[in-house]
Amino acid sequence: MTEEQFIPKTYSEIIESGSYTWSSPSNIALVKYWGKRDNQIPENPSISFTLDACKTTTTLSFSKKGNQDSFSFDVFLDGKQQDDFKPKIETFFKRIEAYLPFLKNYHFKIETANTFPHSSGIASSASGMSALALCLMSIEKDLSTPLEVTKDYFIKKASFLARLGSGSACRSLEGDLVVWGNHDEIDGSSDLFGFKYPFEVHDVFKNYHDTILLVDKGEKQVSSTVGHGLMHGHPFAKERFKQAHINLSSLINIFKIGDLKTFIDIVESEALTLHAMMMTSMPYFILMKPNTLEIINKIWTFRKETGSHVCFTLDAGANVHVLYPENEAEQVYEFIKSELVAYCQNGHYICDRIGFGAKEILGD
Repeated sequence: MTEEQFIPKTYSEIIESGSYTWSSPSNIALVKYWGKRDNQIPENPSISFTLDACKTTTTLSFSKKGNQDSFSFDVFLDGKQQDDFKPKIETFFKRIEAYLPFLKNYHFKIETANTFPHSSGIASSASGMSALALCLMSIEKDLSTPLEVTKDYFIKKASFLARLGSGSACRSLEGDLVVWGNHDEIDGSSDLFGFKYPFEVHDVFKNYHDTILLVDKGEKQVSSTVGHGLMHGHPFAKERFKQAHINLSSLINIFKIGDLKTFIDIVESEALTLHAMMMTSMPYFILMKPNTLEIINKIWTFRKETGSHVCFTLDAGANVHVLYPENEAEQVYEFIKSELVAYCQNGHYICDRIGFGAKEILGD
């Protein structure tokens, strides 16, 4: 699909007011996206596990207004008004107005809540922007005739819109594996939206666990937006983008045959490469903390001593995602509690596992 196909024709229905609620999960990339072009277009493809427990629930209420010259909305997090969120939402609305021309017709009340603490260090932009995009698509669906907004179009356009709010948000709408970015070996993959992984996946990758170790809950010294920008002119950028394509190609067979050893090699290499790009940009920066490295070394030692298939990945921060298959959950969880929790800030961690995407929450 092209961007033009997401621009609607005139709406056939009229709605004065209403309310929609969606919950949408976060996700954790296995092949990382780092570096983007204009309009949130990724420099390389990525693939992610959709999570289950770490999610955002958003209720979007709307009512027709008289003055239609500007956007009008209020934002609430856990019942408290958050005016500091408004600039990001304003930017989002400006980016998507061409695709949702009704935005200035209504006043919106955006009420959002996370299942994970806002200060936990887990990025809420993926879950939050995808939930908001789904609520907005629900409005468009009701403004349109049924044939204009099919289920497939609804999901693709919601993912497309979510991407314009936060790149990785486009991978949160479906599950359990989602690809974002053009890749020659995956028909249907696109830079414009996330795409449910279409190939065979071995049972060992079903019900995978992700225990998130909260090493540092503080604000990152360098934002992801700035970090992405530093890939422009990065001396290793072209090789990195090529590496992502190669790793995604390799994962196709790995997922099919259940090759956990090579899966671990790729996932951990991807995590470390992400941070290597940060450490070799100009200006350079380090988001890992000493305890991040302590956890990584503990995981390597445990895996060598036990033969376990536990591994780690990292987001653009200090926290560690500990990944392991269902059939090793009891052993690995004991290891986490006895060996790794000590390196978490205030002993805090989150137990999660693979999920299957966003859900609409219907009223009584």
